[in-house]
Amino acid sequence: MSETIISPSILSADFANLENEIKDVTMNGAKWIHIDVMDGHFVPNITIGAPVVKSLRGVTNSKLDVHLMIENPEKYIPDFIKAGADVITFHIEASKEKTLDCIKMIKEANLIAGISIKPKTKVSEIAPYLKKIDMVLVMTVEPGFSGQMFMPKAAVKIKEIKEMAPNLKYIQVDGGINDTTAKKCKLYGANCLVAGNYVFKSDNRKYSIQKLLDA
Repeated sequence: MSETIISPSILSADFANLENEIKDVTMNGAKWIHIDVMDGHFVPNITIGAPVVKSLRGVTNSKLDVHLMIENPEKYIPDFIKAGADVITFHIEASKEKTLDCIKMIKEANLIAGISIKPKTKVSEIAPYLKKIDMVLVMTVEPGFSGQMFMPKAAVKIKEIKEMAPNLKYIQVDGGINDTTAKKCKLYGANCLVAGNYVFKSDNRKYSIQKLLDA
């Protein structure tokens, strides 16, 4: 099994102290930094945009893992490429007929290209694109807010994706991830774990990150 990557979601970090928050989790074993971009339309919440990604690019060498939970992602992908993202993931439910355009833009920039699916979206929706991308992000909560409960039925899709695309470089999972749910997801085939509260709200982040790696 490939090495597990931990990508702590800054949605749960102290936004007044982001530089130090990122340095802390990186020093304690996190390889990627997960950045949730929400527009208030595709999901019922608004977070941050490309200017914040650009600022973070200046203070960390970790991979910036940008998750676009926005409508019309094809319009905004170039902004995140310019801002310094290393990984860009968009939602199949938002890209629709522009999916290939989105993949092309990300791949031409030599970045990691990912497609995400919501808990109710079937894996068959992304099947035509699995050989064209580097990563699938399986949402195990409804996207929009941190701190939600893990949805076991959604996690089963990890196994389905693994069987359908055994050579896919990354299968990422996001939503309610802790040491217990991480173990289940890793058994299904996930090798990249997004964790917000479990890492950033922990009294011992090094211990929490290690627990995810060991799960």
